[in-house]
Amino acid sequence: MKLFPLFVNLVGRRCLVVGAGLIAEAKISGLVDTGAQVLVVAPKATAKVRSWARSGKIDWRQRGFAPADLGGAFLVVAAASSTQVHEQIFAEAQRRGVLCNIVDVPHLCDFYYPAVVRRGALQIAISTTGQSPALAQRLRKELELQFGSEYEEWLKAIGEGRQRIRDKSLSAEKRKRLLHEMASEKAFERFRKRRRQLRAGHGKI
Repeated sequence: MKLFPLFVNLVGRRCLVVGAGLIAEAKISGLVDTGAQVLVVAPKATAKVRSWARSGKIDWRQRGFAPADLGGAFLVVAAASSTQVHEQIFAEAQRRGVLCNIVDVPHLCDFYYPAVVRRGALQIAISTTGQSPALAQRLRKELELQFGSEYEEWLKAIGEGRQRIRDKSLSAEKRKRLLHEMASEKAFERFRKRRRQLRAGHGKI
């Protein structure tokens, strides 16, 4: 099976999470961070999930799953304790055309959670199509060492430089050349050297 790699804008989209234990809490957190409209259905919830509900970050329905919960949903993530409920959720999601992820049950998934390295706007996602999450996690740790915190600052600088270039009247060829130069290894080394110098002098970058 070949997966289509995709980063999705979930701002304002209705996302359903069934379950509110520790595993589901991590999934809920990720959805909240994207600006999604999160509905959580579970009889019980962790203290963190309850606090999100009190602050209005999520809508928590303190009960079991009902098929109608999938109405208008863009995707559903389920981490309940019942195999029967998981199968019911997947079947209903398929019927309604809702993307579904049953945590740790690959054959009941339309999409999989990758291991992700985050450095500000930079995101590097690793997937093994559910065959070895352990390998994905190992690769994530290796990439975290390779791509340090300086990449967040550098990417922000590139973004600002890109905007300045876009504001100028340049030929498409010259614009492309400048953009590639800004993202080059040489440019990164210059940025890192300047960063070290400024930090050594306790200045700001």
